[in-house]
Amino acid sequence: MLFPTTLVGSYPQPDWLIDREKLAKRFPPRMRAKELWRIPEPWLAEAQDDATRLAIRAQEEAGIDVVTDGEIRRESYSNRFATALEGVDQENPGEANDRSGKPIQVPRVIGRIRRMHPVEVGDLLFLKKHTTRKTKITVPGPFTMSEQAQHLYYKSGEEAAMDYAVAVNEEIRDLFAAGADVVQIDEPWMQARPEKARQYGLKALNRALEGITGKTAVHICFGYAAVIHQKPSGYSFLPEFAGCSCHQVSIEAAQPKLDCAVLSTLANKQILIGCLDLNDMTIETPQIIVARIKRALPYVAKENVVLAPDCGMKYLPREVAFGKMEAMVEAAKLLRAEFS
Repeated sequence: MLFPTTLVGSYPQPDWLIDREKLAKRFPPRMRAKELWRIPEPWLAEAQDDATRLAIRAQEEAGIDVVTDGEIRRESYSNRFATALEGVDQENPGEANDRSGKPIQVPRVIGRIRRMHPVEVGDLLFLKKHTTRKTKITVPGPFTMSEQAQHLYYKSGEEAAMDYAVAVNEEIRDLFAAGADVVQIDEPWMQARPEKARQYGLKALNRALEGITGKTAVHICFGYAAVIHQKPSGYSFLPEFAGCSCHQVSIEAAQPKLDCAVLSTLANKQILIGCLDLNDMTIETPQIIVARIKRALPYVAKENVVLAPDCGMKYLPREVAFGKMEAMVEAAKLLRAEFS
């Protein structure tokens, strides 16, 4: 099918589940942030299940083709997986600078990073149980996790990233074995730290994808629109993904008004083109979204275009997120009618 639609990963969590005001006033947590949940622990898992059903149903009603679980059980895109690994001091957080340069609590790595057990397979199985559509699930990338930690065990960031890569590889294998149609690796810090990304970030990413045959995507962005309001029109690290073994690359293009000429360097990839501006609470018309996609078509074959939001939608009001999804699906229909 031409011009399929999907989310980058997250969908807004209900206010009855998580304190969205607290969530919006802080940087995405790197350590666990259980204080954000409104539901007491004995009933939290059941409440997360209910909210996940709502997120799945919202995507289906909007007409999304490849459905995610909305990352409803996560406080951030990365912390649930990163803090489940062996080698992390669960009691004493470390400190590192966020991508904006401000200090933030992060996992303190005191031993070798190893995956002890599957972390997100249960989330995927729940998703598959509640939809008949194709499914996608996301995992944080090895480079990004290595940058979001304080390392007391490793002598270099590269050593840490390579062990994170092994853990991610094991998780991806289990996710495909459990029936995932697409697994996406989130690597926003490759944009934030392009020099390190060139030194060893791509090497770590390819190690995470080693031996994987299922369809994989990599998401790279400038940060959540709720946190980063002004964005450049070009990536500091993007053409390099031509050397990545992933099948898809997911980018922001709407809010930053990306110069899409750079996409010609990724002719061997499908491109998830961010066509929803998540900094704008106005719901785009389908025609606006079509125009955004057409800006990329001189550089990306139509068969390689996937419509998606710029980034995760978790910070949007739910009604805005749903309206934007509906508009994106209608835009895809218009594009199919024109280009089929």
